[in-house]
Amino acid sequence: MDAALGPPNKMAEQADDLTPMMAQYFELTGRYDDALVLFQVGDFYETFCAAAEATSRICEVTLTKREDSTGRYPMAGVPIDNAESYIQKLLDAGYRVAVADQVQDPDEATGVVDRAVTRVVTPGTLTEDELLATDDNNFVACLTRSGDPDSGAVASVGADGSEDEYGFAVLDVSTGDFYATAPDSPATVADEVGRFGPAEAIVGPEVSADAFASDCMVSPYDQTAFGVGKAREKVREYFGDPEALLAGEAEVRACGALLAYAEYTRGGEAGYLDYLNHLTRYDPREYMILDPTALESLELFERRSVRGVEGATLAGVLDETACAMGGRELKDWLRRPLVDSDRIEARFDAVGELVRDPATREELHDLLRDVYDVERLITRVSRGRANARDLRSLKETLDVVPDLRAALADCETDRLSALRDGLDELEDVRDLVGRAIRPEPPIEVTEGGVVREGYDETLDDLRETEHAGKSWIDSLEEQERERTGVDSLKVGNNQVHGYYIEVTNPNLDAVPDDYQRRQTLKNSERFYTPELKEREDEIFQAEQRADDLEYDLFRETRTAVAAETERVQGVAERVAALDVLVSFATVAAENGYTRPEFSATGIDIEAGRHPVVERTQSEFVPNPASFDDDQFFACITGPNMSGKSTYMRQVACICIMAQAGSFVPADAADLRVLDRVFTRVGASDDIAGGQSTFMVEMTELADILRDATEDSLVLLDEVGRGTSTADGLAIAKAVTEYVHDEVRATTLFATHHHELTETARELSGAFNLHFAATKTDDEVRFQHEVGHGPATASYGVEVARAAGVPQSVLDRSHELLAETTAEAGEIATASGDSEPGDTDDIDDSDGDGGDGGLSPEATRKLREASLATTTPMEALQLLDELQRELE
Repeated sequence: MDAALGPPNKMAEQADDLTPMMAQYFELTGRYDDALVLFQVGDFYETFCAAAEATSRICEVTLTKREDSTGRYPMAGVPIDNAESYIQKLLDAGYRVAVADQVQDPDEATGVVDRAVTRVVTPGTLTEDELLATDDNNFVACLTRSGDPDSGAVASVGADGSEDEYGFAVLDVSTGDFYATAPDSPATVADEVGRFGPAEAIVGPEVSADAFASDCMVSPYDQTAFGVGKAREKVREYFGDPEALLAGEAEVRACGALLAYAEYTRGGEAGYLDYLNHLTRYDPREYMILDPTALESLELFERRSVRGVEGATLAGVLDETACAMGGRELKDWLRRPLVDSDRIEARFDAVGELVRDPATREELHDLLRDVYDVERLITRVSRGRANARDLRSLKETLDVVPDLRAALADCETDRLSALRDGLDELEDVRDLVGRAIRPEPPIEVTEGGVVREGYDETLDDLRETEHAGKSWIDSLEEQERERTGVDSLKVGNNQVHGYYIEVTNPNLDAVPDDYQRRQTLKNSERFYTPELKEREDEIFQAEQRADDLEYDLFRETRTAVAAETERVQGVAERVAALDVLVSFATVAAENGYTRPEFSATGIDIEAGRHPVVERTQSEFVPNPASFDDDQFFACITGPNMSGKSTYMRQVACICIMAQAGSFVPADAADLRVLDRVFTRVGASDDIAGGQSTFMVEMTELADILRDATEDSLVLLDEVGRGTSTADGLAIAKAVTEYVHDEVRATTLFATHHHELTETARELSGAFNLHFAATKTDDEVRFQHEVGHGPATASYGVEVARAAGVPQSVLDRSHELLAETTAEAGEIATASGDSEPGDTDDIDDSDGDGGDGGLSPEATRKLREASLATTTPMEALQLLDELQRELE
């Protein structure tokens, strides 16, 4: 952000010479010196001086000059009725925006109109539909650390080994979702930051900002708000005794400071968030942990574009929700899969019942399509920013609730029954809005047409007076034409002169004596009569009184609805959960998913499929996966593009889906409850952070080796490829041994280091899997089927051919591969200067005089075999011959 958009500058320093309006502007910019202030002047939000130059450049509006007693200075403004689009541009440019509205009627002001900042718009505290780009949650976070906040010591969140406890809280101001926890290490902080992906954060004075990603704005905020005393009182103000709700001072400070910051963005003391009724305190261990690396590599929510084309995600495949609230809830379930098997089974029961009952499932889906985003609607209602259409949308959603209850009447599972019984029909709220607000009201709530006829007797009388007066005026034109004989006479009105009778100049001789001149035009004169003036006064007075009364009645209705916020939020919560269960059932029924089972140990998947990949391919080859306490480490080899990475990811996706409560793409699945999924898949670097691809790989690997447990699932793909072959192989082998011996997590390790297959044979809990391919001439066909044992070849040159590598490069590759293979064979079989066929070439290390070793003829066959050109079938035949000789 540009520095010094408000004071200090020469104009601000000359405060005594400023005009009252500019003095007011600079007073606000001084108070909100971390934001760009949009200052209402009539129908525009204006900016001045350095802020004007920035606004003009970013918003692409004209930079003008303003001149007063202090001189000439830049000015740029944006129209209020389209302000949100310009605010979005300022946010995208990295600014926080303080909106200073006129809070006094200009007609009632004796001097400069009073203005006040009514909201500070920041990336993490958006509530306006125009600024919320998606239906997803938009979180602002707060991070603190236990200890004395006034000590001045700053902890590096990237450092390991800290014994301090952190406080972490996130709030979606647009929905009221509020969560808090106490991470016990910097690594856990990073996990929770990755889980929620906040758009903005504030941090306590003892914590650095390096816990947050580069796309998260870390905003400065009053450090006194992080003090224990202030924070405790702020939490108490909203939720009661903080000690009964939260685990420690770090959590209390994070929640209290975050509440204070949210109020600040709503305009200070007037920004109390009435709709915040629930603070959910959770332990990270209550959910499967999916760190940012796992979320990215498994493409749960975002997929990297391939040549500009965006692919599908797991969330996208599972999302058949009908309303925005359900979509957010589904992502939350995927972001925080359960580890409590009873809760998981309850979701399975509900999904299963809906799978078996398509009529109920489809009826519920159709009903849920009529549900508006109640969470955000009730937030706007509580903040006093909802219009009449918002209230009608809320009523139309609540009108669906009785039908949802009826559709669930025969459901038997505990989860669906609980949702049905918990759906409050809110008859009083629906009745109030239905009686008070017209079915299709205008957006503007101050100009009438909002309150329904029959709701208020006084308003009806005023509207009747207004309508009667307008009816009389409607008939006046015909009466006056007959009276004067002037057929071109017209009756009209405008905002400046009110009602008038217009007569063209050639007909002025016919004007009666009781006509009084109101306005002279070039070709006509406008008049009024005493009776017309009297009617006009009646109409205007009735209209103004009616508009004022109608606005008051609308605000009373909105306030009454806001008083039931907690009940409305309860309905929203249950509707969202129901929508997710219906979505899971719909996807399961349409794609042949099956209900998983859970056992204490092991993973056993029959004919598993990758839920995303199978949607994008006409034919998908299912594959099994089987692990238990005795065989838990799979070393997977095979050519590139044969399916290794897809296979590993599908095992992880199936486990995540199951613990989220979804059925899974498999013929059968017997799973264990995982505490975490780790991934070291794919190549990436962090150029801005000064880390190479290999450094990123090793950092992720270190996290796995440090934090994985026997209840974790570990995916490793090509560990050690970012360095020399020797170093990479050494690292890969050491990792294999460590994970097997020390960690003992369920592990899928894909590698091109075929030497690891020997390591896997030597480890009791490890086994080899491979993906086979067949080669005909120069073409390789991938079977995408997993089999036991190691792969026989990698077919890298053939894959290069399929990718379009020039033929000359391919030919040279074959030559070099043949040379390398021959050299390797000579090194492996030679001893001294012996010639082929010498018996000295036979391995007799066991001292049995050669019994059981290869004969000279077998050794010759092995040496003469060309591994670069031998087909898999020929290799198997040769192996069979050699094995028979050994026997």
